[in-house]
Amino acid sequence: MARAEINRSGEMEVFVRVVEQGGFSAAARACRMTPSAVSKLVARLEARLRARLVNRSTRAFQLTPEGCAFYERATRILADIEDAERGAGAGEQPVGRIRLNTSASYITHVLAGILPEFLDRYPGISLDLVQTDLVVDLLAERTDVAVRAGPLKSSSLVARKLGDTAMMVVGAPSYLARFGAPRTVEDLDSHRRLGFGYVRTVDGWPLATSGRTVVVPTAGPVQASDGEALRRLALDGVGLARLAGFAVRADIAAGRLVPVLEHLNPGDREAFHAIHVGQGGPLPSRVRALLDFLAERGTVD
Repeated sequence: MARAEINRSGEMEVFVRVVEQGGFSAAARACRMTPSAVSKLVARLEARLRARLVNRSTRAFQLTPEGCAFYERATRILADIEDAERGAGAGEQPVGRIRLNTSASYITHVLAGILPEFLDRYPGISLDLVQTDLVVDLLAERTDVAVRAGPLKSSSLVARKLGDTAMMVVGAPSYLARFGAPRTVEDLDSHRRLGFGYVRTVDGWPLATSGRTVVVPTAGPVQASDGEALRRLALDGVGLARLAGFAVRADIAAGRLVPVLEHLNPGDREAFHAIHVGQGGPLPSRVRALLDFLAERGTVD
């Protein structure tokens, strides 16, 4: 096939749709093509690139490392085309839907309060909010941006820091009236220590005692999959919880929660980042608008 006859942007659009829809059949419906036509197009693309992009089976769809790299570059190229066409048109305002994945705590205590401002500033953008504390595969979950707490692992993801927050052990006045306030690490043996139901980077509560930091495991009757659920349990007097300062600051000011063991707090802080796929290349204008807005208004402390 002559070079000029290849519709590269069209092939990229179909391949990106295959990745984002999670398979050939779904992509075919979205592109108004037949599944066989989509499969043949991807096969021609692989033959021309001399690289397998997708591992196919009857039960699973999985990108190869070459497929991941091509997807990232294709999305950046298509974003450039989109921005160029929009810039040549009547307006420069970003439009489209953004899939944002973040924790319930961040949505409740940060994002909800600033969303009206973002939507007023960018009326052409709509948000699809996915709430989870678990780390997700951005490609597999078709996520544009994720806001995550904790240290970042080395990857192909690009991160923008949104600040960091203190961590503290808190309990409700009703719980402390019933069980007393712990004063030492040993006192925690007789307390309900609420924790997360999945493995975290530090799977327990770090506390400074006798010149060293020890990690006290959580050992309560209830575990939860997100920090906001732990906050609600603590507010209801179920037990003690170690939570991010930005999520409990208002509760402490109102007397709904009380910090405990602050003299043993090691002073560690949990960082928050907005992350997205890519290596600093061009982004869709709608995604860039959200990242800039979060860096401006969505920070934590």
